[in-house]
Amino acid sequence: MSTPLTLAALNAASADDFTALLAGIYEHSPWIAARAASARPFTTLAQLRQALVQAVRTASRDDQLGLIRAHPELAGKAAIARTLTDESNGEQSRAGLTACTPDEFARLQQLNADYNARFGFPFILAVRGPRGLGLSRAEIIDTFARRLLNHPEAEFAEALRQIHRIAEIRLDDRFGTAPTLGEAVWDRAEALARHCDEGFTAPQELTVTYLTPAHQAVAADLAQWMRDDGFDEVTIDALGNVVGVYHGADPQAQRLLTGSHYDTVRRAGKYDGRLGILVPMAAVQQLARAGRRLPFGIEVVGFSEEEGQRYAATFLASSALVGRFDAAWLDQPDAAGVTLRAALQAAGHPGTLASIQALRRDAARYLGFVEVHIEQGPVLTALDLPLGVVSAINGSRRFLGTLTGQASHAGTTPMGQRRDAAAGVAELVLLTERAASARPEVVGTVGQLEVPAGSINVVPGRCRFSLDIRATTDAARDDCVAEVLAGLDAICQRRGLQLQLTETLQAAAAPCDAAWRQRWADAVAALGLPIHTLPSGAGHDAMMLHHALPQAMLFVRGQNGGISHNPLEAVTTHDAELAVQAFQHLLAGLA
Repeated sequence: MSTPLTLAALNAASADDFTALLAGIYEHSPWIAARAASARPFTTLAQLRQALVQAVRTASRDDQLGLIRAHPELAGKAAIARTLTDESNGEQSRAGLTACTPDEFARLQQLNADYNARFGFPFILAVRGPRGLGLSRAEIIDTFARRLLNHPEAEFAEALRQIHRIAEIRLDDRFGTAPTLGEAVWDRAEALARHCDEGFTAPQELTVTYLTPAHQAVAADLAQWMRDDGFDEVTIDALGNVVGVYHGADPQAQRLLTGSHYDTVRRAGKYDGRLGILVPMAAVQQLARAGRRLPFGIEVVGFSEEEGQRYAATFLASSALVGRFDAAWLDQPDAAGVTLRAALQAAGHPGTLASIQALRRDAARYLGFVEVHIEQGPVLTALDLPLGVVSAINGSRRFLGTLTGQASHAGTTPMGQRRDAAAGVAELVLLTERAASARPEVVGTVGQLEVPAGSINVVPGRCRFSLDIRATTDAARDDCVAEVLAGLDAICQRRGLQLQLTETLQAAAAPCDAAWRQRWADAVAALGLPIHTLPSGAGHDAMMLHHALPQAMLFVRGQNGGISHNPLEAVTTHDAELAVQAFQHLLAGLA
């Protein structure tokens, strides 16, 4: 076995030797290492990886295309003949692509031909996958078929991202390293995904709704892992929150509060919420194994409910910690008529308001609240950045409305004499897009649009719609809402439509605390990574904790274009590793 490469050797090497030492990391493309050499010295492997990524990002389109075309087809003739580079031969062999069945081989050949005809370059996939252990042939074929449907520009970018993932794994091989903390986090997320509500298939249709048997099984696993990791106190409280406390050197010292939720939407991903529980657990495990105590304690909370899938309650679980649990929620029924009180009691909890009110935390006991979360969006993945510092959690206002006009015959009603309700909502869609696009960090969406009892030959007389406007500040959000509603009124006047509109939600924006944001930024910088700040368009438990404590969030890049609330939601072990390391740096900075 060859001697592992070191950063010291790379930093000390001549430019030519630097390039030679990294030969094969990027397929037949020594120019990438040559351009990254000027970024030395490297203090972390993550910094080296990012320098190589940046060399590709700043390259010409022709250079990028040449890099993509330098890669072989999967299960192509060269792979079968084993005439690829040593790295590619090993990767395709480990994935079993040199031992395909005749049917699999024929399918892959057809996919290769279709893909090349559509995009003009070979399909590229890091066949060792997000865990590094390898994808199955079925997973490879499914991914191939799915990505064949991508837009050409989106697929070009995805091909480059897959190349960087291949290089990331090859660098580990060259350096003799592995993202062991990230692997532990990833493995636990996989283990939790085996628990799934009845009627859904785990993990392809992962669904874990509040207080179901699957939900309680997840809580039991988290609690046991916390005990295994060395937490001093582990409890499941009156709302099903899993709480682990690791004392500071003085058990009475203030604590850092952290965590996220473990319930899911229907047909969810494996990391939304859960990543923010597993990452601090990994950091505590390392402290406990080393016998280290910090000047403060760490309290990790796996919030039992955030998604609002069973009961129409906003942040049901985390609200109790800041004294904002609504007593009326206890008598609210779910779709099956089971009240929250009854569901709690069936799960072995008291189901009383007093037991829930007792969960309120004394803010004086805490330093602040931090939350690690998968980004749930495409920004970090488009920038090729593994981590991002959140600036604020968007405030939102939501509306449900109906436009009413006149249903009439589609063939006999002249265009100028129609009172078309759907056309009015179509104008609203474009108005919302214009108004939100004109304001920084504002987003607007008409996500629901329905013509009740619509017919192909009837001018729509009624159209129901939703409106969702979010922004990093309440002022920007409200300004956009005012413009959209004024414009909607003008549309109604011009088209002869009547409007019914109900506001269903108004949630205040939660700007992240400046000092805690800086702590996250310092932690990211300590890893040798660029600092990128971005808002969160989604709601998080941090929004509720914001009412009592200074809060700040760290985002972790998602795979597959950053998709979330979807079975394709994914993170790599390397990105999970960086999240744990960033959390450790934040702890060290506080200490």
